[in-house]
Amino acid sequence: MTDTQTRPAGHADSRPEPTGPDLPRLGWRGTLRFVWAQLTSMRTALVLLFALAVAAIPGSLIPQRNVSPIRVDDFIAAHPTLGPVYDKVGLFGVYHSPWFSAVYLLLFVSLIGCIVPRVRVYARALRAQPPRTPRNLRRLPAYGSADLAPGDDAPAAVLERAAQELRRQHYRVRVEDGPGGSVAAERGYLREAGNLVFHVSLLFLLLGVAVGALWGYRGTSVVVVGQGFSNSITQYDDLQAGAWFKASSLKPFNVLVKDFQVKFEEGPVQTGAARLFRADLDVTDAPGDPTKPVVLEVNHPLNVDGSTVHLIGHGYAPIVTVKDGQGNVAFSGPVVFLPQDGNFTSAGVVKVPDARPERIALQGFFLPSTVEGANQAPVSAFPDALNPMLFVNVWAGPPAAETGKAENIYSLDTTGLTQVKGDDGAPLRVALAPKQGVTLPDGLGSVELVGWSRWVKLQVGNSPGAPLALGSIAFAVLGLCLSLFVRPRRVWVRLAERTEGEQTSTVVEVGGLDRADARGGLTDDVDDLVKHLTTAGRQDKEEASST
Repeated sequence: MTDTQTRPAGHADSRPEPTGPDLPRLGWRGTLRFVWAQLTSMRTALVLLFALAVAAIPGSLIPQRNVSPIRVDDFIAAHPTLGPVYDKVGLFGVYHSPWFSAVYLLLFVSLIGCIVPRVRVYARALRAQPPRTPRNLRRLPAYGSADLAPGDDAPAAVLERAAQELRRQHYRVRVEDGPGGSVAAERGYLREAGNLVFHVSLLFLLLGVAVGALWGYRGTSVVVVGQGFSNSITQYDDLQAGAWFKASSLKPFNVLVKDFQVKFEEGPVQTGAARLFRADLDVTDAPGDPTKPVVLEVNHPLNVDGSTVHLIGHGYAPIVTVKDGQGNVAFSGPVVFLPQDGNFTSAGVVKVPDARPERIALQGFFLPSTVEGANQAPVSAFPDALNPMLFVNVWAGPPAAETGKAENIYSLDTTGLTQVKGDDGAPLRVALAPKQGVTLPDGLGSVELVGWSRWVKLQVGNSPGAPLALGSIAFAVLGLCLSLFVRPRRVWVRLAERTEGEQTSTVVEVGGLDRADARGGLTDDVDDLVKHLTTAGRQDKEEASST
């Protein structure tokens, strides 16, 4: 039974309440150091790298305003609730948004904070000597020993031989004097150098990408054969440029597409496969410079003062002449039609807003090699122009006021238009061969297919950060190879005296340690070194005496 002491009511316990340790306040300097330590950790760098990859996904799934503003407007019109939300958070300009730039800059700073301390540690390690020989070499993963025989070298000569052999194997050697003597050796410093080269290369890769994203540009332009392209911002069909790009930085060169040659396989094997794409150009590097002929082919771009011109596509442009109801030529010229399949069935629109008394629009297909299909509908059987024909529907409507709003030249907005019908009351379908025309009903005018031409799609771009990025990738691969294949290793050799009874002998001990992951060969290397130190000297003496 335990005695308990009772206290009168209202009596206060005079003993102090237990408290925890009195921790110092962190302060604003300590807070900054803590935040910096967290930001510059490798874990944070990996998280930021993953976040950057995730943040780039919307840029490939959602139309971007700097690439296709019309698609962005169409998306907002089709999604009146979701579109404005996307616009406010910057999903229509992902790569120029503040949150994407913040992740990119934080990753940049994190990598710098990771690399600088490691460079200092590595610099100190390069100046340091190999570590001293441990007391007990038997505890190392690889160990070997042997007694020196009477015919072996003297202990001092054995240590010298060990140092020479280790230097031959590219070890950095440290000979320790003292009782018994020992040799400490280390190699594999290039492994950490490879890690540093890899991380520094990644840093410069990000820098190269940033330079290209800020000052680079890439645009495309469709040019009909016989026409030209001038490197000015108004000549591009679409242009993707960096945030710090200026239109005045475009190099003022000119390109004239004189001819475009294309050939397709006509044999039974791979029929219709492309065999030749070749554009003959006249290029003027700058105003006033002489014109020079250039051949442009796929995968053989043209370089003009840092800007590259690629040939990335081609197609057909039917040459159409439209006369209005008053007999005036309302439109005449080539119209770009876009290929829809491998046989270059091409769709397009001919817009004639200036026709009077009603504006006219033609919508249909251009077939380069027309044949009758299975359901008696015309199809293209071959990509080359063997039997070209134009098939269009006709639309008409009252003249519309110019709004200045951009329109897609490859699609037709039928608002305010009515499809023209034939005498049988069915929608009018016009089929035209080259140099063939037809008169439209209701006094709308006439349409003639004068002929056809080809067009090429040119991609013009300049990536000022590309050389830096490519060089960084090459060095990153080199650093990765060094970090994977270089084996950092330490080896120690020591002479010790061993007494058994009244006999005293000298023992050579060799220990080895792999500083990286466990790899084969360390035990064999240690055994070979032991054999070399205990037998090589005697063998050399025997060979010298025999000669």
